[in-house]
Amino acid sequence: MRTSSTIRTGRTVKRTTRAAATLAVAALALSLTACGGDDDNGGGDNGDKGGGTNAPASSVTLPKLDGESLEVAAVWTGTEQKNFKQVLTEFEKRTGAKVTFVPAQDPIINFLGSKIAGGAPPDVAMLPQPGAIKQAVDKGWAKPLGAEATKELGENYSQGWQDIGKVGGKQYGVYYKAANKSLIWYNAQVFENAGAAEPKTWDELLDTAQMVYDSGVAPFSVGGADGWTLTDWFENVYLSQAGPEKYDQLAKHEIKWTDPSVKEALTTLAEIWGKKDFVAGGASGALQTEFPASVTQTFTGGDQPKAGMVYEGDFVQVNIGETKAKVGTDAKVFPFPAVGATAPVVSGGDAAVVFKDSKAAQALATWLASPDAAAIQAKLGGFLSPNKSVDASVYPNEVQKKIADALIAAGDDFRFDMSDQAPQAFGGTPGKGEWKTLQDFLKNPKDVAGAQAKLEADAAAAYGG
Repeated sequence: MRTSSTIRTGRTVKRTTRAAATLAVAALALSLTACGGDDDNGGGDNGDKGGGTNAPASSVTLPKLDGESLEVAAVWTGTEQKNFKQVLTEFEKRTGAKVTFVPAQDPIINFLGSKIAGGAPPDVAMLPQPGAIKQAVDKGWAKPLGAEATKELGENYSQGWQDIGKVGGKQYGVYYKAANKSLIWYNAQVFENAGAAEPKTWDELLDTAQMVYDSGVAPFSVGGADGWTLTDWFENVYLSQAGPEKYDQLAKHEIKWTDPSVKEALTTLAEIWGKKDFVAGGASGALQTEFPASVTQTFTGGDQPKAGMVYEGDFVQVNIGETKAKVGTDAKVFPFPAVGATAPVVSGGDAAVVFKDSKAAQALATWLASPDAAAIQAKLGGFLSPNKSVDASVYPNEVQKKIADALIAAGDDFRFDMSDQAPQAFGGTPGKGEWKTLQDFLKNPKDVAGAQAKLEADAAAAYGG
């Protein structure tokens, strides 16, 4: 069994005041409701086939790497992988290096362990959890960022985004990709047919859901086959209801999952997960629905889609782009409603980490910390960068521009995804830990005490007591 010293990040983002969180959410709510109806959908390429960018052509200095070869590992698939490859192609053009994308499996830390054991680690890997970065450092796999990458990071990122990529005071991660995970997307036609409006509180969300149900459409689509979607549901409810201090304590396992605050959050979640026919396909259907399908089934089917709403982050736009729905008109979005005193602001992200300390690998990390690289993928949609030097005008639609502006404006005033801060055995492994227990809870939301006991037992084992 791995101990907490080998897998914990021991690092959280700068403490958030309730006032700051309120301001950030208020700004996001205001910006999202102002989004117009002439937007391109988030999956479009806007006619740019070559991976071009509106950022300055050479805002970052890169070395010549003719003849060098690199491997980059990530769990990204589909459109997300395709778009990231355009970023790598531009790096090749600027340096002369050859970059190969290596598809990885979740959990990526296990995949990397196998590659390293076989003597073939990738040069760079995109790690989706701070806990995974810490584990890679503790195992001696990850290499600190060099001077050029660290300099680029310092110029383009807020301190909070830099800090979550540090271990033991050293910089290891470049948070290339971020996510605003406090959003609920909805089918505008369904809302219009139901006479429903965007809710601002949990009680209003329940009322809105009832109106959608009464109109003949299941209120929520849930991608329960992917346990991480369920942890995101929990984290938003918990952060808003229990508050940021409790959130930080639970993230570090300083309080137990048997705490009354967890009981309250699970009981609140059960108001949706346990309500008959509020989840498309019921619990069994949701548990067979993967995240991409949970999105597309909300925006296909004309007046009778399988659901009226789907909760998840800004990256939902990639999947909406696979339908005929247009973001801003057919597919709209509102901030996750306030369950307690304030609405939640939960973020996630993927960090580039160097596994081979070479000139080429460090150059790629420097490239990924630059606004040039981020702007390429931002332009393609379904992507959000924490890089404050990226001009919001490169995003493909007004919805995404406003979400990006709100993220940057929030600075360090956010909370990082709780399960991503946890040891991967608890917060990031399919079929185990928090993912599995919340899937079981979706199936039986009356068993709050049983879910708490199982969560605590798994957390205690993963955190080392």
